[in-house]
Amino acid sequence: MRFITACCFLLFSTMTFAEDKFITIASTTSTQNSGLYDYLLPQFTKETGIDVRVVAVGTGQAIKIAKNGDADVLLVHHRSSEDAFVADGFGIDRRDVMYNDFVLVGPKDKANFENLEAALTTFSSSNDYTFVSRGDDSGTHKRERELWAAFNLSPQGDWYREIGAGMGAALNMSASIEAYTLSDRGTWLSFGNKGNLDIVAQGEDMLFNPYGIILVNPAKHPHVKIDMARQFSDWIISDRTQSIIGEFTLNGMQLFCPNANPEQNIDVICPSSVPKVD
Repeated sequence: MRFITACCFLLFSTMTFAEDKFITIASTTSTQNSGLYDYLLPQFTKETGIDVRVVAVGTGQAIKIAKNGDADVLLVHHRSSEDAFVADGFGIDRRDVMYNDFVLVGPKDKANFENLEAALTTFSSSNDYTFVSRGDDSGTHKRERELWAAFNLSPQGDWYREIGAGMGAALNMSASIEAYTLSDRGTWLSFGNKGNLDIVAQGEDMLFNPYGIILVNPAKHPHVKIDMARQFSDWIISDRTQSIIGEFTLNGMQLFCPNANPEQNIDVICPSSVPKVD
């Protein structure tokens, strides 16, 4: 009887361990919508046996999830929010992972703008254009608001539409009504319903879009799976995985640029405005 009980306990313990061998990432939507996770995460699971469950939401919501202890890892793209998350004691060991850039997209035959400042200034001083804002506290929405402020502009009025939705919805609406919006390049390249939209401003320093990974602090939330989370963090910044990120393309376009070791990535073509040559 004792032998049977011991065997049952061992079996239960093994099953419990197997079921628990996963981590949860609170993540920005762009890494999910671009297809990067579908490309990347199965390789981590194959190598380690650790499953990765992704909760893909806007950066602001992802940070709230991590603050509540409902994730083991945070991977987002708004540096000042990331630094505040760490400074407030909710996260540890932030690391650079990759970057791409933001692009301003809109009707390709409606107007030509000299640069981003000229475009935003024109929008805010005329009712001839419509701008669609995500309005969802995402990293893209945060950056958009910072861009208006950088040029001392305050977007308001019927031409400025905050929809409280994700990047796909903002792009779909922009395509439908021929409006302008700010998008991360990865989502833009993977978006299939472009309609008459095209890139109208890009390549400026203020459109730089870095992504960072942060471990949720076990001192705040002792239940987080810190060892497996750290294993994932170490893996995603490893030389091999950084190469895999750099090789991820769509229609010949590189969506993300490895950035864990910037000095080793000087030959990488970024932003991904031209097809890679094999």
